[in-house]
Amino acid sequence: MSSRRLVIAGTGSGVGKTTFTIGIMAALQKKGFQVQGFKCGPDYIDPSYHTAVTGRISRNLDSWMFEHETVKELMARASEGADISIIEGVMGFYDGKSPLNDAGSTAEISVITDSPVLLIVNCASMARSVAAIVKGFQTLSSKPNIIGVIANQVGSINHYKIVQAAIEQECGIPVLGYLKRENGIDIPSRQLGLIPAIERGELNTFFDQLASLISETVDIDKLYDLAKTSDIPYISSELFDQRPDRGVTIAVAKDAAFNFYYEENLELLRAHGASLVFFSPLNGETVPENVDGLYIGGGFPEEFAAQLSTKEAVKNSIRHAVQSGMPTLAECGGFMYLTESITNTAGETYSMAGLIPGTVQMQQKLAALGYREIFGTPNNFLIGDNQLAKGHEFHYSTFTASEEIQPAYETIGRFGKKAEGYLKGNLVAGYTHFHFVSNPAVVEQWINACVGFQQK
Repeated sequence: MSSRRLVIAGTGSGVGKTTFTIGIMAALQKKGFQVQGFKCGPDYIDPSYHTAVTGRISRNLDSWMFEHETVKELMARASEGADISIIEGVMGFYDGKSPLNDAGSTAEISVITDSPVLLIVNCASMARSVAAIVKGFQTLSSKPNIIGVIANQVGSINHYKIVQAAIEQECGIPVLGYLKRENGIDIPSRQLGLIPAIERGELNTFFDQLASLISETVDIDKLYDLAKTSDIPYISSELFDQRPDRGVTIAVAKDAAFNFYYEENLELLRAHGASLVFFSPLNGETVPENVDGLYIGGGFPEEFAAQLSTKEAVKNSIRHAVQSGMPTLAECGGFMYLTESITNTAGETYSMAGLIPGTVQMQQKLAALGYREIFGTPNNFLIGDNQLAKGHEFHYSTFTASEEIQPAYETIGRFGKKAEGYLKGNLVAGYTHFHFVSNPAVVEQWINACVGFQQK
């Protein structure tokens, strides 16, 4: 593991964490450093930016879904060969699972990984008061190590100097730089078209511009020096040890419509002896031949509903695979795709695969957000009714069943327990995203089901 690590934290959501994280990563890359990116929490989109900038797959670190030793291990594995690891925070620094403690927060991740913290503060319409905000973040807990501040949304260089003087006098830590309000930086679409734009290199110019802008007003050399810390002692587990080849192949839908996969989920499937093959429903690619399992992850099928609805050969191949008993997991966007139809916010309805009796309606407001404890239901090949896995929900759509259905699992979230998803035969589908690291037994059970399907 690199002995240089830095958490980019914020006083709240929307304060500029992603802008500074991408810019700092790009600036470090320009100086010739190998940078490894991480994201606190279950987010899929910010890591896609990290990966595009650094050329290394960004990983999620989550102290609620994983044991603390596992957080250390995941970070150590991914950081091998990197000069510095940059960890983007989530929400406000102390925001996590509960308002009463730091569980699941960026602050807890910084403590677990012994990582110095750079705090981003929105300084608009404030002067000395900014020091009071920083002081509050320093004193709420003595465990995190906040080593510096970056001032965002300053009105002028003189405004920045006032803020800098107040923070450095009252808080005893350096202010490493700033960005002005009118810098003109606007992160490209975080939804529609993000993945293909990144894959085609269309954001490279933006990354270069952001690196230059950050380098002009942020002391990157001092930042690199302050990121120096010690190696993390951790206990190596057998989590990702390679098991014998089980002789099964799982097809994974992956394109602009379906791309929300935790890298560790895919790695665990491989480590437990499965081979993976990728295909693009959006590009008209059918389920590959001679596969024994099917994984359709989340993404934005609603943004591509018109195109997906015309791919009859793809839908036929997926219907055939599922109806033949192929062990299939469909999460969120994959679940939506397997229903009868998706209706967008403009009222336009597009037919989908029709495997799940019911329809999906997009809406303007968020329908569900938060962590989930997941308990299986009887006859669920993936997770038994006496087992627990962890994951999260995040979606703007609602599902209405057209007949009585059997739920795939029960979930517990902030508002209590609910039956969720759809189970029929070897199809497990629902809005919840699983993280397999929370219970690797689900991987073994999936592969066992694939072996059984192959033998049948």
